[in-house]
Amino acid sequence: MTKRKIVFLTGTRADFGKLKSLIKITQNDAKLDVHIFATGMHLNSKYGKTVDEIYKSGFKNIYQYINHDTVEHMDRTLAKTVDGFSHYIAELKPDLIIVHGDRVEALAGAIVGSMNNILVAHIEGGEISGTIDELIRHSVSKLSHIHLVSNEEAKKRLIQLGEFGNSIFVLGSPDLDLMDSRSLPSLTEVKEYYNIKFDKFSIAMFHPVTTEYDKIQEYTYNFTKALIASGLNYIVIYPNNDLGSIEILNEYKIFNNNKKIKLYPSLRFEYFLTLLKNSEFMIGNSSAGVREAPYYNVSTIDVGTRQNNRVKLSSVFNCNYSFNSIINSINTVKNIKHKFLEDKDYFGKGKSDKLLLELINSNKIWKINHQKQFQEININE
Repeated sequence: MTKRKIVFLTGTRADFGKLKSLIKITQNDAKLDVHIFATGMHLNSKYGKTVDEIYKSGFKNIYQYINHDTVEHMDRTLAKTVDGFSHYIAELKPDLIIVHGDRVEALAGAIVGSMNNILVAHIEGGEISGTIDELIRHSVSKLSHIHLVSNEEAKKRLIQLGEFGNSIFVLGSPDLDLMDSRSLPSLTEVKEYYNIKFDKFSIAMFHPVTTEYDKIQEYTYNFTKALIASGLNYIVIYPNNDLGSIEILNEYKIFNNNKKIKLYPSLRFEYFLTLLKNSEFMIGNSSAGVREAPYYNVSTIDVGTRQNNRVKLSSVFNCNYSFNSIINSINTVKNIKHKFLEDKDYFGKGKSDKLLLELINSNKIWKINHQKQFQEININE
């Protein structure tokens, strides 16, 4: 029997965390031939060279491709990724390409797949946030044939974009497969691994917003000063390598020799989840603050505009980029004791891997037409 050949494309520590359980369950299926195309931040030593974590996870068939030029030119990174991935799939000849989210690497994968008449499945399409990320996410959706979404709201948005309902499958958010796992490392193990001495701590992640590049240095200055002024302990993780990341890292030099702040280029995903679950709160503008943190009933201070219009639960407190707004939010949130999450199943039930495997081993996705069409909807309904 000929095996179905599948390629997962991953460019960051974040999307690998989302893909990890899906890669594992498919690579363990004898009927499938599963490969990984690792690129982007994974190959950048400045951000922790997280391709090593892919190998440590026990995965096989890993292809490494360096796509970064400079963070100032996301379009060149896109072009280089298209070129490299195109040559890769020409040799591999996969039946299905799986991409995630709203990064340029995902867009490159969708472009190459659609241009070469290969089925493309997009994970977590149909979500909204604002910034350049949203433009990329919707573009990836329009270039993809199969949509693996987190919830019914995302499905409805894809239908608004002209996608057919029979190409959209609600799997939930795949990182829940790991979040619910009893195999997560203990807090003691994680703190020893990363040499964290704090009894109490919060997590900070601040990413650049490319459309606000001219203000990023000012915004980061306010952010770092507020963290220090709060007098609390923080685990700070490097930003994504988008335009503006250099300015953020330059401002992070203020943390040097500060005993209350531990700065890391990257954290292993399961270790990050353990720290998040045990943190006082999360602060910054990472999607983890509006997705993973609420699941653990951890408060989030969402700074600025990057997560605008993403689902907001009662555990998420938004503030602007000013020093006063940030420090006031810290003082408010640090005193809150709570159980917030209204609907714990909103992002799924932690079975995304099993649902995906069922789909792949059925005929549903393989019957989907490679020639995409636009579904008209009656806007007056």
